[in-house]
Amino acid sequence: MALFVRSLRSAVNAGVRIGQQSWPQPLVLGLQKQIANYSFTSHQAPTLFVNKVAINTKRRFSDKPPMSLATIRDRVLLVLKLYDKIDVSKLTVDSHFMNDLGLDSLDHVEVVMAMEDEFGFEIPDGDAEKLLKPADIIRYVADKEEVYE
Repeated sequence: MALFVRSLRSAVNAGVRIGQQSWPQPLVLGLQKQIANYSFTSHQAPTLFVNKVAINTKRRFSDKPPMSLATIRDRVLLVLKLYDKIDVSKLTVDSHFMNDLGLDSLDHVEVVMAMEDEFGFEIPDGDAEKLLKPADIIRYVADKEEVYE
């Protein structure tokens, strides 16, 4: 709640419009006294009433979308198709980066870095050396994200 009060206070002091409502300066001064006026129901999010204006205080937490092996495979193949040194006609899940696709070690490092950016976690060098096929990357990401089908 303190974070909500601080962010609202800074928005009002900066003269920011929140939604379609323009917030007057006296709102900040009397906000702490009016925080206790909550309305809780079992079907509704808590609402803070300030100067007869309802402010929705429902928190929205985010998390990664659920993954499956199919979505991981599609994302890996999309990243590889967008890499300019890979011939898309030769790309399959079981194609070897160096033998089949003609990539060198520097290209392999760039592919691993692209996968790190796509999936949002770092792949250690020891593990990256073992990822020589898209199928290896799919299996590695599925193990890291705990996707088992």
